[in-house]
Amino acid sequence: MRRSLVLLTFNEIEAAPKVLETVPLSIAEDVFAVDGGSKDGTIEFLRSKGLRVVVQEERGRGVAFQLGMREAKGAQVVFYSLDGNEDPSDIAKLFEKLDAGCDMAIASRMMRGAFNEEDVRLIRLRKWVNQAFTLIANFLWNRGPYITDTINGYRGLTKAAFEKMAPDAKGFVIEYQMSIRAMKLGLKVAEIPTRENPRAGGESTAKSLPTGIVFLKQLWREIVLGRDFK
Repeated sequence: MRRSLVLLTFNEIEAAPKVLETVPLSIAEDVFAVDGGSKDGTIEFLRSKGLRVVVQEERGRGVAFQLGMREAKGAQVVFYSLDGNEDPSDIAKLFEKLDAGCDMAIASRMMRGAFNEEDVRLIRLRKWVNQAFTLIANFLWNRGPYITDTINGYRGLTKAAFEKMAPDAKGFVIEYQMSIRAMKLGLKVAEIPTRENPRAGGESTAKSLPTGIVFLKQLWREIVLGRDFK
């Protein structure tokens, strides 16, 4: 089987009914959801739509990625969150990059032609912090084209690349970890410009300060590990 589309959810009953109808489910032979343990009816809603739902035994964005990869039947996997932030039309573009031979494809909110939801603000603290982490990763490890958005979780990758990267982070930092390890391994990474939309419902569980501290710890860990991370 060639393609898997993994829908990531956690208490998205406000957003999921509105967002799911915009997702091109037919684009992949294997489509299922990984849920962080919703208690608001999200799981029941998804199953009522005929979707297979795999429920995490442990919370965490990283846990969701790892579980999704284990459950995916396709050689190519795209992860899409049903909160409304991500443009569903980009799913096809991510698969196209993988079809072209890329190991990982990232929907970038930072490159030319993209839109970050903070772009309408004068003070864009979250965006600037993301760009700082991205700059450090590129400076330390990247020997290929500059990756503009190392942190966005809206991405696709091959199962083979995921296995090589061996990401083990349990929380939101897993995307940053994957980007860093792709650089360390010299994997082929492509980006597409994307538009980040407001959430269609619910609240983000990624709090800025605690998440930033976790990112700093992960960055230091990757510096210490170097290329010997398996």
